[in-house]
Amino acid sequence: MCRRARVMGSSSVLSSAYGLAVIDDGADERRFGAVSRRMEGMDECPCGRAPYAECCGPLLEGQRAAETPEELMRSRYTAFVKGDRFHLARTWHPRTRPEDVSADPSTRWTDLQILSSADDGDTGTVDFVARFEGRHGPDELREHSRFARRAGRWVYVDGDVG
Repeated sequence: MCRRARVMGSSSVLSSAYGLAVIDDGADERRFGAVSRRMEGMDECPCGRAPYAECCGPLLEGQRAAETPEELMRSRYTAFVKGDRFHLARTWHPRTRPEDVSADPSTRWTDLQILSSADDGDTGTVDFVARFEGRHGPDELREHSRFARRAGRWVYVDGDVG
């Protein structure tokens, strides 16, 4: 654990439990903060397919729409992992969307496995297993999900769990 203590002016000392100290005038934080933000895009996407910035990141940030039902499913899984209610709401068919799309904060999603996916024009399906740790320990959700294309965008309609 690091603690920051004021030392002269805008400088500070970072001290760790190992007794190491680093003088920090804030310049490194500015320089390395930009590098750190760029490296975030290199982190593996929660859906397990590719780096986040090349995978679900642009979908969650609204930079582009999913091209397939599977891509939308992966982005929705990632939204559950990150607690992104906005993405969940805007990718859920308005006819079947619940009023509250909040993720359960006691659930920690750990893995996504796509078993199959298909689309036929304006409808599609994805069969998947999503593993998680919840209040009662490790578990999994198996679902056959249905998707529809509305105004050129894929949305989640509903699914059969089991």
